[in-house]
Amino acid sequence: MMKVRQDAWSEEDDLLLAETVLRHIREGSTQLKAFDEVGDALNRTSAACGFRWNAVVRDKYDDAIKLAKKHRKDRKRQLAYQSKPVAAYSAPQQPEPQLFKPAEAMESASVTPTVASVTPTVASVTPPPAAVTEEKEITLKDVIRFLQKMSGNGYQESLLKQENEALKLKNNELTEKVKNLEAHLNKLQEEHQIIEEDYQSIIQIMNRARRMALLEEEPEEHHSPKFRMDKNGNLEKIAK
Repeated sequence: MMKVRQDAWSEEDDLLLAETVLRHIREGSTQLKAFDEVGDALNRTSAACGFRWNAVVRDKYDDAIKLAKKHRKDRKRQLAYQSKPVAAYSAPQQPEPQLFKPAEAMESASVTPTVASVTPTVASVTPPPAAVTEEKEITLKDVIRFLQKMSGNGYQESLLKQENEALKLKNNELTEKVKNLEAHLNKLQEEHQIIEEDYQSIIQIMNRARRMALLEEEPEEHHSPKFRMDKNGNLEKIAK
């Protein structure tokens, strides 16, 4: 059953995560095991614990991580030293004093340096495998840590891509909406222009009608009356 938890991380949760990861580093364990342990304790997924460690908590414990790695390295050296054969580093036993004949003494003198010269060679060759093994283990852990960090960065990159896509869709919707509003505004302006022109035409027709009516009412006058338009657009006759 997958463990899913959506609430935020508290300071106690971050502290537990940091202590667990540092303990696993000191003991030579992997961070994946630390994330599994913290996930079981906090009812969270291992991936969520790893993301929290790489994104937030890790930067706060740089000195502690270095100290834990140093402790792990010293511990490995001590274990490697204890596991080395004692015979390879023990001092050569001194031969018991014996009486030799001159010929035997010459043979012994010629053979002894050869054995002594071989013994240090064996002792000097023994340590490298342990050093190579330790370097391989450290390199493997570095690879694992790098992959974990890249996994966290990949998750962040995925979130940023999703947010970017959402913003692009929102921008396209707003752009389309602006185009529609501009088209509607242009249509309203055209309609307003047509109404304005029709209104001016009606005013002109009404003015002509008023003039004709006034002329019919006063046929006996020789001089044509004068008119003026008031502020409401109506014609009024000017008194003489």
